[in-house]
Amino acid sequence: MKILARQLTVDMYDCKNKNLNDYMDLKDSLEVGMNMAGFTPIEVRAQILNENEVVVFILLQEGHAVIRTYPELKYVSSDIFICAEDGKPEKAVKALKKIVKPEKIRMTYLKRGDFGTVKDVKPRIKIRIAPLRPLRSIKKKSAKVIKTVAHRIKL
Repeated sequence: MKILARQLTVDMYDCKNKNLNDYMDLKDSLEVGMNMAGFTPIEVRAQILNENEVVVFILLQEGHAVIRTYPELKYVSSDIFICAEDGKPEKAVKALKKIVKPEKIRMTYLKRGDFGTVKDVKPRIKIRIAPLRPLRSIKKKSAKVIKTVAHRIKL
């Protein structure tokens, strides 16, 4: 199946980078990150909007990337579009993760220009959430609660 491009939309929550409103630092870091991911930046622009939200647009030889930060919410939204059949927008996400340091990420992957079946056109959503605690400890605690309640009911 031949596709024209790959697009990845990414939501990053609870970002640990304290400089999400420093547009020059983000601009420079993202340009270096894209280079390290194997992409070729042609132009990088950054702008502050609404007092402290930052938008960075990166025009790449291979496509483009747009990143918008919301420092008060510790949230970063990005759209990465790579115009190559074998393009890997995930490489850009790895670079972005190193910069903003999110706790939780939600990615939606789209194949653009896919002339396949209707099933092929539907987006696939990948959600990665780090568990707060191991499931074993929850099972042990719930088993203790059930035994305690059962014991009290018998009395």
